[in-house]
This record gives sequence, structure tokens and C-alpha cells, in this order.
Amino acid sequence: MGSSRLPGKVLMDVAGRPALDRLVERLRAVPSLDDVVLATTTSPGDDALEDWAAQAGVACHRGSEEDVLQRVVDAQTAAGGEIVVEVTGDCTLLCPDVIELGIETFLANDCDVVSNCGRVQTFPLGADVQVFPLALLADVAERIDDLAVREHVSLHFYESPDYRVINLVAPETWRVPGARLQLDYPEDHAFIEAVLAELEPVHGPVFGLAPLAALLRARPDIVAINRDCEEKAPR
Repeated sequence: MGSSRLPGKVLMDVAGRPALDRLVERLRAVPSLDDVVLATTTSPGDDALEDWAAQAGVACHRGSEEDVLQRVVDAQTAAGGEIVVEVTGDCTLLCPDVIELGIETFLANDCDVVSNCGRVQTFPLGADVQVFPLALLADVAERIDDLAVREHVSLHFYESPDYRVINLVAPETWRVPGARLQLDYPEDHAFIEAVLAELEPVHGPVFGLAPLAALLRARPDIVAINRDCEEKAPR
């Protein structure tokens, strides 16, 4: 809730519902996901997130505000799962088909990590999926003290040559150069509401990346709403 660029963003009203409501609804539409866990902080400002999670029936783990890596490890450990599917709470338009592709690719291959937002970026920003074993992430948490790694949970996987990383490449029907789907700025909020106004009446609240990409290719005016918003580099 303490985002410097857009305070309170994950509970902002997005077309009549909190942003996290919309994200969790999309995650629950992913066939291979067993559960959703909210990994938030012990900061008093995030009490509202714990309250929201209780009302939404979402498991909630609270940990360090600065050490996001350990927070995610502890949240996943509490959930009891061996495989982590990491998403960030501000990817409001995350598409279930992209998440499912990431999980299926991980399970079908001999690899350490599957990602579409690490070394190669062909998907719209904010249509992100990362899949890896909890054991690998716990090992990083135990060994690596780099502050950037502690903040950006999976960063070490992409900076080290020691991991077998499969980089998902988006098919042409999922590509929209310059599009960003995450919620970081007021312009992002306006963009997300514009997308929902067009697609929700036709496809319902949970639509995949194909209709979303088709809309954005046909409506450059919507893409332009937040095109100038800058993404923060991990270093």
C-alpha cells in the first residue's frame, strides 16, 4: 500500500472493484494453480491488505518490507507448495492463459526457471509469469545478500549463468509493442479502466491476452494513455 508512485494502488477502485479483486479473480481462473497467497508486509499501512484478504478468502503472509525475497520464500513455505508461480500485485490485467502456459512449460521441461519477463521481453509489460522451485528460491535467500536481489525476488536467476532458464516468446497474436498492463501511475489506472470498458461487456471480467492484444493493436489511442510511463530498472 506504500507505493511511492501510486500509494494504495493495489486496493484502488478499478471499474467498480478493488484492483486486487480483479487480479485474484484472474489467478483463480488458472487451471494449474492450487492456491493464491498474498505476501505483504508487516507495515501498519498494509493492515488494510490483511483485512481485504480475510474478506476475499485469500491466504495472507506478512513479512519484511525491504526483504521481499525472504517474504516470498516464507509465504510459499507457509502455503506448503514446492513450485512458486510468482506474480506482482500490481499486474491487474494478468492473463490466465499466460500463467497456464508458464506452468505447463515448466512442468514439461528439465529446467530451473520459466519466465517471460527476465532475459527476454516479448510480452506486454505486466503480462508477467515466473515459475521456479521453492528450493531454488530458498537457496538464493540463504546465500545472496545483494540488496537488489532481496528487493527483486527472482533477479538472481537472470543475472547468474548457473540456472537453466526458459524464456517464453510471445506469438504474434499476443504482441503489442509499447503496451504496459501494470498499475504504477495514474495513467496506468486510466489505461486499465479503458481496456475494461471495451472488453468486459463482451468477454466478461476474465479475458485472455489474445482479445486484449487485438484491442490494443486496433486502438493505439488506448496504448498511448500510459505509453510514456517509465518502468523502474532493478539496478
